[in-house]
Amino acid sequence: MPDTSTQQPARRGLRLPSFTVQVVLGLALGVLLGWVALRLGPVADGSANWLTTTLDTIGSSFVTLLKAIVPPLVFLAIVASIANLRHVTNAARLAGQTLLWFAVTAAISVTVGIGLGLLFQPGSRSTLDPSAGSEPSKTGSWIDFLNGLIPGNFLGLGAQTQIAEDGTASTSVSFNVLQIVVVALVVGIAALRSGKAAEPFLAFNRSALAVVQKVLWWVIRLAPLGTLGLIGKAVATYGWDLLSPLATYAAAIYTGLLVVLLVVYPVILRAHGLHVLSFFRGAWPAIQLAFVSRSSVGTLPVTQRVTERNLGVPSSYASFAVPLGATTKMDGCASIYPAISAIFVAQIFGVDLSVTDYLLIAFVSVVGSAATAGLTGAVVMLTLTLSTLGLPLAGVGLLLAIDPILDMGRTAVNVAGQALVPTVVARREGILDLERYEAASAEDLFSDDEPAPAAEAEAPAEPREPVAVA
Repeated sequence: MPDTSTQQPARRGLRLPSFTVQVVLGLALGVLLGWVALRLGPVADGSANWLTTTLDTIGSSFVTLLKAIVPPLVFLAIVASIANLRHVTNAARLAGQTLLWFAVTAAISVTVGIGLGLLFQPGSRSTLDPSAGSEPSKTGSWIDFLNGLIPGNFLGLGAQTQIAEDGTASTSVSFNVLQIVVVALVVGIAALRSGKAAEPFLAFNRSALAVVQKVLWWVIRLAPLGTLGLIGKAVATYGWDLLSPLATYAAAIYTGLLVVLLVVYPVILRAHGLHVLSFFRGAWPAIQLAFVSRSSVGTLPVTQRVTERNLGVPSSYASFAVPLGATTKMDGCASIYPAISAIFVAQIFGVDLSVTDYLLIAFVSVVGSAATAGLTGAVVMLTLTLSTLGLPLAGVGLLLAIDPILDMGRTAVNVAGQALVPTVVARREGILDLERYEAASAEDLFSDDEPAPAAEAEAPAEPREPVAVA
């Protein structure tokens, strides 16, 4: 009989809570720390206190890491998807269906926005003085779409140098996702046209994408910490006290966002035979990150990952549809927000809108997001809407005080729509992995069961017949 007196009991490793629980804990702790920072107030010279600065640094660093992944991820994924789509007979149909459903959901969203604007009458119930408004520094125009399509360099990167009062110079680098999409499409098509000569390049592209996705995996793991910093900074610094004169306006915006997110999107999912809770379970990591980060582009890597891994959309299609949606699919920023805001500005300046004006609002919302795709911010979309209607741009300045508060909800709805449309289109075309969709959870982000977005060097299975949708 063996001697077991010297054997040590097996040690159990520390088991961390699930990813979803980690994010919720980060959210709750961020609210608490933000409240503490708010109570501390600014320091003697009027600058932010140490806790606010720390929360800001944590949150902004996380978003910066995500944005750093965007250019290589989008470029490599689109090139790989084009290489895979050469074996798919319905590639053009997928692209057309994507654009169609972008327009359909935008039209529904702007209709909700116009209806709520007329119901709430936000401008008539505001105590703001119209003379206090000022024109924004950035505006949108229809020519911006053409300019946004033409890349200034290979990856659409840009740099801007600013000179501080003390004479020091700082340079920031930015990128245009739409231009990256255009460059990647051109390179991918050129690689296909090059035949066998491009095989080494495509093989390198697949390997590079696998490396970038692994780095992304590490960055996403920091989401609970990033959530803590982002929501904490929001609570500590946003102008919650400025809500009073714009309370009706803010209520109309958030009502519209909730109607689209919790009514319109579920109706579309059910109409296609998809379970609503499965969608929100799978898309939740991207939606919550969008809410606290206020950046569709910063959330893009997570949105693409949940669309492929959690919701079962083939990566060869998702790697095209999601980046395109991040620049042109904005139900929150480009539909609900400008519709209600335009009605607010018209009412507060005493301008009567006609039926034609409301139709113009709908038109701008459906196609206008493409016109501002080369720029950033919902304010740019709002200026495009106001200028199209001939309303004073000074009205934008009246709304900027609470814009960060509204932007959280707008971005969350944007990202939810960017995941919804590829899922619906994949379902309609019979290429959605229903088993993966039904089993979707936040934990699938970190599963070792890769959907192999770029490793499909051989021809993927032919898509099934499109499903019949009532």
